[in-house]
Amino acid sequence: MQIRDHNGIFATFSLAQDRDIDVPGPLGISHISIRQGRVRFTQSPCRNQYCVHQGWLSHAGQAAVCLPNQISLELLGGEKSYDSLNY
Repeated sequence: MQIRDHNGIFATFSLAQDRDIDVPGPLGISHISIRQGRVRFTQSPCRNQYCVHQGWLSHAGQAAVCLPNQISLELLGGEKSYDSLNY
């Protein structure tokens, strides 16, 4: 799992260990939680809280973004789930 802020890559973490991460952004601190192989924004100083309402991410390729605070989460590695199937 990779966290990016307005300066680029902030940190990369494994989802194997539960932890809480505080990430500073232009509006203040965004709080991120890793639990049971999943990650999510738990609190953010943004007005509408869209990033928090996105909920838990658990599959490679998933992402959550707080545009006002300029912070993003992305799950890296493994097989990405399909966005669509064509035949």
